[in-house]
Amino acid sequence: MRRLVQHIRKRWPRPRILLRGDSHYARPEAMDWCEANGVEYIFGLAGSRPLMAKIEAAADAVRTRRALEGCAVLRDYGETTHRARSWSRERSAVARTEATTLGLDVRFVVTNLALKNPRILYETIYCARGQTKNLIKAHKVQLASGRTSCRRPQANQVRLVLHTAAYWLLLAVRDAVPSVRDLARAEFATIRLRLAFAANCREAALFTGLANALRRPVPTAASP
Repeated sequence: MRRLVQHIRKRWPRPRILLRGDSHYARPEAMDWCEANGVEYIFGLAGSRPLMAKIEAAADAVRTRRALEGCAVLRDYGETTHRARSWSRERSAVARTEATTLGLDVRFVVTNLALKNPRILYETIYCARGQTKNLIKAHKVQLASGRTSCRRPQANQVRLVLHTAAYWLLLAVRDAVPSVRDLARAEFATIRLRLAFAANCREAALFTGLANALRRPVPTAASP
């Protein structure tokens, strides 16, 4: 992590850097380093008895309201401060409390972001890492970018560039699919199988439309 951030800042010193990760990354040394080097973070945080005690009243209110309203699921968010024994300082923690007919589920994140809206911190910023992981999975698994079987590192780098080009092509094709079609939400492997060039392909009309949508307009010549 440290080397990656240093490498980024050598080329782009001004942009803000935000690290997101599950509770495995919420290490005291990682958070200390981020705070000392101006790096923002939001990490999953394992629940503990002292942490649960701080949001018990709010959690009980969610349970009670769900029962009174008779709804299947009720979710709420709260914010508190916490300092584990191994931490060097007190930090901000966000709690996502969800009450269902099966019981109560509480998830925590710890962050140094100055934003004071716990819902946005959890749903928009922290949970967005899930979509990032899906995109990386599509790049690696569905486009086989994990295959680096060439003997020379330079050749493997070229392979990775070609896989990335294929990724952007498929992403552009999927974005061009009308939202009412099922392929607008399909995985790359499905798109590759269904958008074939066969004359009797059932998606032929859609493929023709996509080709026209992705085609750049030809500039018209100026009048003499």
